[in-house]
Amino acid sequence: MEQINNIEVGPCTNSNYLKPFRVHYNQNGTKKSWDFMRTHDSVSVLIFNTTSHCFVLVKQFRPAVYMCEWERTKPQPPEPAEEGAAAEGATSAPQADTPGGAAQEGETPGQPPASAGVTYELCAGLVDKPNLSLEEIARQEVLEECGYDVPVTKLRRITSYRSGVGVTGAKQTMFYAEVSDDNRVGEGGGEPQEGELIEVVTVPLHEAMTFAYDESVPKTMGVVFSFIWFHNNMSPKYKISTNV
Repeated sequence: MEQINNIEVGPCTNSNYLKPFRVHYNQNGTKKSWDFMRTHDSVSVLIFNTTSHCFVLVKQFRPAVYMCEWERTKPQPPEPAEEGAAAEGATSAPQADTPGGAAQEGETPGQPPASAGVTYELCAGLVDKPNLSLEEIARQEVLEECGYDVPVTKLRRITSYRSGVGVTGAKQTMFYAEVSDDNRVGEGGGEPQEGELIEVVTVPLHEAMTFAYDESVPKTMGVVFSFIWFHNNMSPKYKISTNV
């Protein structure tokens, strides 16, 4: 299990990934305002291994998910500390449980385990390289996160959609890639220098829809949607039930 500790919550006043804004506008004669975040667009890739008839997903700890779970179980969430106040006066969130269940030093009793912040996701990445096409970015993400070398010409565009429309409005473009064991050239796991710590996992085709609808398994909407897309468009090709 992941070991998460020494959590401190502070304001985000400068970020390379998101910027908060408040827009004021009139709608049908009524004055309104709305808070939103400007973020990068992104790509995601549904990967299907034709050798093992499994989907290839990634699994990783998401701090935002963990903090939402922590705040959901606490009557009063932590108040942000002033930026740069980590050494003095910072508000500390509780520490995650150790694998054996014993509390780590400074842990608040009753906090969620680190597993509360772990989610299953499609291989994905930010569109932050203006010199590369969406397909080229998707290809890089598949190689870095999952270890498969997939030619750009083998990426099939499924669709694009708006994600987080209430807060960000960013666009994600989803691709489909068929791989085989012959395409595996590395272990994947992401780029450690970028702070990524990713576990590559597989879901057998015949268990896919059961997995998609199992609410006890934390996952993104991209996983659910892409599995349904595969069932409707690709599963007849393989003549294997996807357990709908």
